[in-house]
Amino acid sequence: MQSDFLLIAAPTKAGEDFMKLVKLAGLPFIALSNNKMERLKLEGQGVKQIMQVDTSKPETFLIPDYPIGTVILFEESLPLCCRYIQLCRSLTSRPIYVITQSVNPRLIYKGLGADYVIYSKNGDVKFLISSLT
Repeated sequence: MQSDFLLIAAPTKAGEDFMKLVKLAGLPFIALSNNKMERLKLEGQGVKQIMQVDTSKPETFLIPDYPIGTVILFEESLPLCCRYIQLCRSLTSRPIYVITQSVNPRLIYKGLGADYVIYSKNGDVKFLISSLT
């Protein structure tokens, strides 16, 4: 039986670093992207599985064939992160983590379905890897 995939949106440097650590730990993951440029960047970093979504047209989203487990979203912008939370909540009942550098959107993210909102100035959340293994 195949285990669930982590779903990671990593549009920030901290997110990219976290994704590298997840890869080194051997955890199965899928990168989440909302545009072609970010997809190409992820492919250039050696990411094999990428789910590209059009967040401006959520009705066109297709549920993937693979099981999605925990979701980790590195906030780049409030609107994009909100759209990602709404989309991801429909994919999994497992925890959704949002990593943010702002304390303000905490209640917004929780209200949309995020289980954990982690405030971090530098985005370093490598401690999460031990809870994901």
